[in-house]
Amino acid sequence: MAEKTKTLPLLPLRGILVFPNMVLHLDVGRERSVSALEQAMVEDNKVLLVAQKEARIDEPTPEEIYSMGTVAQIKQMLKLPGGTIRVLVEGLSRAYVREFVESDPFFKVEAEELDDDNGKSVEVEALMRSVLYQFEQYIKLSKKIPPETLVTVSSIDEPGRLADIIASHLTLKIQQKQDILEATSPRDRLDKLSAILSHEMEVLEIERKINLRVRKQMERTQKEYYLREQMKAIQKELGEKDERMAEADEYREKISEAELPEEVEEKALKEVERLEKMPPAAAEAVVIRNYLDWILAIPWVYQTDDRLDLNRAEEILDEDHYGLEKVKERIIEYLAVRQLAKKLKGPILCLVGPPGVGKTSLARSIARALERNFVRMSLGGVRDEAEIRGHRRTYVGAMPGRIIQAMRQAKSQNPVFLLDEIDKMSTDFRGDPSAALLEVLDPEQNNSFADHYLEIPFDLSNVMFLTTANTLYNIPQPLLDRMETIYIPGYTEEEKVKIAERYLLPKQIKEHGLTKKNLTVSEKTLRKIIRQYTREAGVRNLERQLASICRKTAKEVVRDEKKRAAITVQNLDKYLGIPRYRFGMAEKEDEVGIATGLAWTEVGGDTLVIEVTLMKGKGKLMLTGKLGDVMRESAQAGLSYIRTRANELGIEEDFHEKYDIHVHIPEGAIPKDGPSAGITMATALISALTQRPSCRTVAMTGEITLRGRVLPIGGVKEKVLAAHRAGIKTILLPAENKKDISEIPDNVRRKLEFVLVEHMDQVLEHALAEAKDED
Repeated sequence: MAEKTKTLPLLPLRGILVFPNMVLHLDVGRERSVSALEQAMVEDNKVLLVAQKEARIDEPTPEEIYSMGTVAQIKQMLKLPGGTIRVLVEGLSRAYVREFVESDPFFKVEAEELDDDNGKSVEVEALMRSVLYQFEQYIKLSKKIPPETLVTVSSIDEPGRLADIIASHLTLKIQQKQDILEATSPRDRLDKLSAILSHEMEVLEIERKINLRVRKQMERTQKEYYLREQMKAIQKELGEKDERMAEADEYREKISEAELPEEVEEKALKEVERLEKMPPAAAEAVVIRNYLDWILAIPWVYQTDDRLDLNRAEEILDEDHYGLEKVKERIIEYLAVRQLAKKLKGPILCLVGPPGVGKTSLARSIARALERNFVRMSLGGVRDEAEIRGHRRTYVGAMPGRIIQAMRQAKSQNPVFLLDEIDKMSTDFRGDPSAALLEVLDPEQNNSFADHYLEIPFDLSNVMFLTTANTLYNIPQPLLDRMETIYIPGYTEEEKVKIAERYLLPKQIKEHGLTKKNLTVSEKTLRKIIRQYTREAGVRNLERQLASICRKTAKEVVRDEKKRAAITVQNLDKYLGIPRYRFGMAEKEDEVGIATGLAWTEVGGDTLVIEVTLMKGKGKLMLTGKLGDVMRESAQAGLSYIRTRANELGIEEDFHEKYDIHVHIPEGAIPKDGPSAGITMATALISALTQRPSCRTVAMTGEITLRGRVLPIGGVKEKVLAAHRAGIKTILLPAENKKDISEIPDNVRRKLEFVLVEHMDQVLEHALAEAKDED
């Protein structure tokens, strides 16, 4: 093999390689490459074409260019718009780069041109025939090379040229083509080409089998399915996996690790199989992914361990809340039973009471005492059944109901679950959410709660459900029947003082960046705030007033760092302004035509002053003060009773023909209704008609019948606390409410006198004083 050394301009090629005896067009755009072409045109029209090792490199260094290339003759050059040059080149011979002579403005190299040894031995001729046969089979299988090419190649007699021409027609990687180019011996070249053709033939044979297999399946599917299966079969043969298979395997692994119940695991695996068969962009695939994510996120099995230490639980409940003995006792009972029985279905407790008495915070304390996770769900304004049970997956944007969402948030199967404001739910055309809650709050059914989205029963029997409400009458009876009701009435004045001292004041001092040295509030001052600046059953407004004091103190401390504020009864109005309420609602003296009643409201008990006045007229009864239907009927019943007993009561029998009667309840903007003002209205009417003053220290509650019987009422504790706040000394209660007196705190009960009455005569005996001027 002859060798010749030449100095030639070098043209690096990206993603392409030129063999000797190969003619093709090249588009040249790089500045250095254009300079190399121009230099070649000036000299002898020859250039060395060498492939880059990495096609993505724009400005290669000598180390990034292969050392073996092809000397090519430039046949034609054409300048294109944009500075690109299209050049027609013909490969002449191999050349080995000995040395880079210049690098700027183009590569100039010293290269040794290598000529092929075209001598043929018997072995070389056999190799040529073998390679030609392999190439013929390759053309038949690939169908990418025209059959005419075989005729052209078959006529080539030189072994080196034959190898180069066949290699130029194959779709190979640059590295494979470079290996053939670097084989200087025709025999080595043919050996390498034979091995490459054998490998390509195997791949093409596998492709043929795959195509046959897929074609059979094509009869029962569409083109898209065919392409998908073809890709899957190719990846299977190559031992690779696509994204969908990888995703499906990932879900299977997560399902296996999650230790799901058997039914849930079976459902999840079926959904994974469906996902695996779908195109990634399909809308249904997104729904299935979301569904699997929800199944894996929900705590199907995991539970926290209950801390069943009665003494510690009692300490926590006492530490967080003052009073509320009934609720605390019920929680301690639950812990005791749980310690003995081990397995106990979660109780459903309904905490009922006015705002601000600590219902929600009590639920948090219960969770802390049990060392369970706590989750809260507000039902105020919920009017869609789907918010409880979830949406079916056929709907766009479907998701589980808020029960399952809360369980995911809880991260355990046995949290303390607070359903807040259960009495504030409403109903519309989208269904009745209270009906959906029936299954949730039934210990016999909630072990298999059915959410429309999951479509798998979920066990809620280990959850400790707590619900809160201000009133019971808004809760549907079937729902109320499933809950154990615990009333949390308003606090007494003593309890409010203790709560303020132990909890509210320290909390507000801390939140406002103060210390006990900055602010002191005496007990007498707290009482004054409670009596004259708040009027509520709970302590929420009391906390606001204390926060107001803290804010004003903070302002003083910032202006004078050494400032210390001592809030006393004398300087309280400086911080809170003038008192808003008059403590002691009882009248200052006995008056005619007035009676003090007791009423229950959503914010606790309240006193109700009923006024009656007589005017000359024709028996017209006027009722004012924004009264409800029940109170209007109570007034009519009281009047009818008086008319039937006029003689015994010392009233003119024809009073209804001589006088118009006006019954008024002040504070008319506040709606008032309920069956508890009957005896109060009757007392005020009799007082006006007999001119006997009513006792200012007596308050009463109860409903009246036409025969004068006194009927029982509810809300006794709230009403008694209101009477105590108002300075009442004697309370007339229906005899059937005797059992409710035991619920009243001892310190309040000791300061009041309770008179149990069964008939209106007994009411009048205690409620009316003797007339000042008797005839």
